[in-house]
Order: sequence, then structure tokens, then C-alpha cells
Amino acid sequence: MPIKWIDVSIPLEEGMTVWPGDTAYTFVPDSRIKNGGNCNTSVITIPTHAGTHCDAPWHFENDGKRLHEVDTQLFFGEAKLIDTGDTDLVEARHLGREPLPERILIKTKNSAIKPNSQFNESYVALSEEAAERLVMENVRLVGVDYLSVAPYKNSAPVHHILLQNEIFIIEGLCLADFEAGDYSFIALPMALVGADGAPCRAFMGVMS
Repeated sequence: MPIKWIDVSIPLEEGMTVWPGDTAYTFVPDSRIKNGGNCNTSVITIPTHAGTHCDAPWHFENDGKRLHEVDTQLFFGEAKLIDTGDTDLVEARHLGREPLPERILIKTKNSAIKPNSQFNESYVALSEEAAERLVMENVRLVGVDYLSVAPYKNSAPVHHILLQNEIFIIEGLCLADFEAGDYSFIALPMALVGADGAPCRAFMGVMS
């Protein structure tokens, strides 16, 4: 059966939610046909961690791999979607009793938050215990449904646990329309050399 690919990326547009203190996304004209140009071109400004994006180890680890050094095979493959329900903090037990696969995506009540609404400081994140379980079970990619995998104002510990162990992080996935289960998954970061992270286009594959 053919696979239907569903975009699970946050659209990039002016006014979109960004991490507090980050530069706002802008999309401004460079050349416009209506103003006498021979084509339409534009200039964008965007933080590396805006919208649906990835964290390379160097984001929190000064000697960690930068984005162009990450194994690109992680970007394609099967992923297990885990729905943690109404919990306010994802603990290890919320990830189920079965061994975890190489790629996991974690759906929380964050999925009810509209992508471009006011930044929500109370978003659901992973506990240090949950992050340690991912390390113990050799998970290599984790995806979450808000702008950070870690709690607001205390983001360093969880990021360190994951990135020190080269677990690639995808943040800002739109998972509201998906139930728990196994999916094909693609996350394609911009090919930025020397970067700490980058915006991504991400897709979930379902059998059509």
C-alpha cells in the first residue's frame, strides 16, 4: 500500500511564536515585479530554533557535534508515537513498559496549543528521569510537540542528558491529528554548516 505523507511542521510566518527573547521571524521583499523588478525575491530572518526545528548536540554541549556532523540517517525511518495524555510532566513511566525503539515521538496536551498562539510557559516537557530512560534504551531521536523538550526556565539538565549522549531532538511537531502507534517519519533540517540547530520540514507517513 502507498504511504500518504502528512506535513507536521509549523508554518513559518510573521507573528509566529518564538522562544522568549529570540529574534522574530521576518519575511521582507527584496525584489518585486510590481515595483519594476524582473522577478520576485525575498529575504528571511529566522532563529535556528524557531517553529519545527532540531537541536544538534552543540546547542548545549560546547564540544558536541554541530548540525552538519550529525548522522543524516536519523532523519528518515520508523518512529513510535507515544501519547502521554493529560500529564503535566513526562516521566519515564509515561513512555510505556515496552522497550523503546530508535526514534520516538511524544504527544502531550501541548498538541492542543495552536502553533502561533502566545508562548505558553506551562507547556509539558520531559523530566530528567524520562530523558535518562531514553539514554538507557539507546533512543537516537526524540520528537516533541512544543518548542522545547525541557521545562521552561530549567531547560539545561534535560538537554544535557540527551545531547551529551547524541540523542537528536526535534521540537515543535504538530501531532494533534495522530494516535499512538508506529509511523514512517521524516525530518529534514536545513543544511546549515556549523549550526547548533535549524528549522525543519517534518512528515508523518500513514498507509493510504
